[in-house]
Amino acid sequence: MANVKCNPDLVRERAKCSFDVNELIHLIDGGENATKEKRHFEETIFSVKELQDAVPEEYLSHKDRYENAVRKATILRDVCREYMKKYNYKPNRFRVGHGVFKDVSPFLLHDGMFVATIIGQGTPEQQAEWLPKAENMQIIGTYAQTELGHGSFIRGLETRATYDPKTEEFILNNATLSSFKWWPGGLGSTVNHCIVVAQLFINGKSYGIQPFIVQIRDLNTHKPLPGVKVGEIGPKMGFQTANNGFLGFENFRIPRMNMLMKNAQVLKDGTFVKGMNEKLTYGTMVMVRVGIVGDCSLNTSLAATIAVRYSAVRHQSKIKAKEPEVQILDYVTQQHKLFIAIASSHVFRNVYSWLSKSYLNVMKDLAQGKQDHLPELHATACCLKAVCSRDAGSVVEECRLACGGHGYMTSSNLPLVYGFTIATVTYEGEQTVLLLQTARYLVKAWLAALQGKVLAPSVSYLSDWLKNDNVRWQNTPEGIVKGFQHVAAGKVKAAYDTIQKYIKLGKDYEDAWNLASVQLMKASEAHSRSILCEVSWGEVIRTSASPNLLQVLKQLAQLYLVYWTLETSGDFLVYSNISKDDIAILREKYEELLAAIRPNAVGLVDAFDLRDEILHSTLGSYDGRVYERLMEEALKSPLNQESVNASFHKYLKPLMEKAKL
Repeated sequence: MANVKCNPDLVRERAKCSFDVNELIHLIDGGENATKEKRHFEETIFSVKELQDAVPEEYLSHKDRYENAVRKATILRDVCREYMKKYNYKPNRFRVGHGVFKDVSPFLLHDGMFVATIIGQGTPEQQAEWLPKAENMQIIGTYAQTELGHGSFIRGLETRATYDPKTEEFILNNATLSSFKWWPGGLGSTVNHCIVVAQLFINGKSYGIQPFIVQIRDLNTHKPLPGVKVGEIGPKMGFQTANNGFLGFENFRIPRMNMLMKNAQVLKDGTFVKGMNEKLTYGTMVMVRVGIVGDCSLNTSLAATIAVRYSAVRHQSKIKAKEPEVQILDYVTQQHKLFIAIASSHVFRNVYSWLSKSYLNVMKDLAQGKQDHLPELHATACCLKAVCSRDAGSVVEECRLACGGHGYMTSSNLPLVYGFTIATVTYEGEQTVLLLQTARYLVKAWLAALQGKVLAPSVSYLSDWLKNDNVRWQNTPEGIVKGFQHVAAGKVKAAYDTIQKYIKLGKDYEDAWNLASVQLMKASEAHSRSILCEVSWGEVIRTSASPNLLQVLKQLAQLYLVYWTLETSGDFLVYSNISKDDIAILREKYEELLAAIRPNAVGLVDAFDLRDEILHSTLGSYDGRVYERLMEEALKSPLNQESVNASFHKYLKPLMEKAKL
């Protein structure tokens, strides 16, 4: 990129940078070698002509767009397979997928959940049977859990798998429309196998939800098998090429060994053997929720890169009447919109790294029958998934708005990034439901704290707060982190007290919980924010980097802390010892941080190291040729391929002729 002729404004911006951009790139990637491998892989992928579209895919019909995505997905799979053989390197297909598909691959759930569930829920024998076929694409699968009538309430799923001991088969049925599977990616027209999550019944008794491997299409003809009703659910706000589908069964039989039995088992005679750890069934969902936090980092980096580069190139209005129009990045209001996006991406990345390590440690414990840390992981993954996805959606939308009218253009890619990001708010656990799941853990933790018990690390602040809820406020990063913990503790106590108030008024616990649910949800949000602040600040101060880079990273981390303190200042006034004077000082600090970050803004988004092919944006390209690219993309419209559209002769001219009569 260094040899590319760039917009003079971007050249000046890059010259201002006070840190080594490559150092930050290597830090984000996990080392210089990781950056080299990533770039080599991306260069390989984006040099494949068959993966490039002559006509932007948004001009294609829904059907053609899907078929084009399948075409490219198969090519990408072949290229990746050969690349792994040649270089012994497992590349990140998800990242390059933004460049290849612009939206998502129809194979997304095959890798992300179908294969992962077989690994997580299958016995060694089942893994030996199914994994080679799945990894080599002899079979293509997805994960079918959500139904028309049930999403996050898994225990309420209606799809039934009834065991027949005479034939040693399960019979799958969907007796109601609401029981049809709805949403699985690739299900519409792509896959031939599914992991189907269904209620297990043996001799009329329910044994809860269990995962089953189900072949739904003929491997040669791809036609749905008898007893299978499957199709696509249609266009959405985003994920247009994900090929989301619906699925129903009518007396559809599968072999007994198609139930994934790493946890629970069904013996030949119909005896149900409960596993040592039934929580393993939820392992895939927790894993995906952890991954979504990482997705939030990528999505915010995409939006931030586009909006910051555009803001450096775009000149609009005058700060001083007698001076030229300024870069819109010079407006503090623009910095307020955009710099939190940069900071948030780093926070999400650091928290994702921390949460991933926690997940791996808990999975190791579970394999040994230890469940001690599972409740904490589940509660943490739930609230972080909910809050990070909502934050990321808001940040991406703010970046789009910061680009004015041009941000509304599909060619800016901001609408597509927003559609992709905002989907994370509801899939793999709707945000409110997840926050209330975390709230149950927080209420239990609060009761344990009241009893003087030792709490898990993520909620230990509850005990600290009980010992001393009158800590003097300090306008330091550590003081702010402590303040977020005080807010969380205060909100947990308030929600708990509300529940107790309604119980004393004669309400059942369930009704009291529902009446206090808004407070409980807010308590979970505050708990999540305290984790985000504590973990991200801790990760930054432990970072090994040059003084110049470390200074910038600390500025971003402090910006995040101060931004959210000011955004939630009402909570701090209620639940901490912050004063109005402290808030005034923080406002000044916030403005100082914006000014300090301003010279490094372009360098910071350059450090995300997102190729133009991945950005897919007329506004955010490395060279800053914004207006030229906007016009070039506009000229690709099919409506510009002829000087007079046929609609003129068919409709417009007759209309005007009638007007003469």
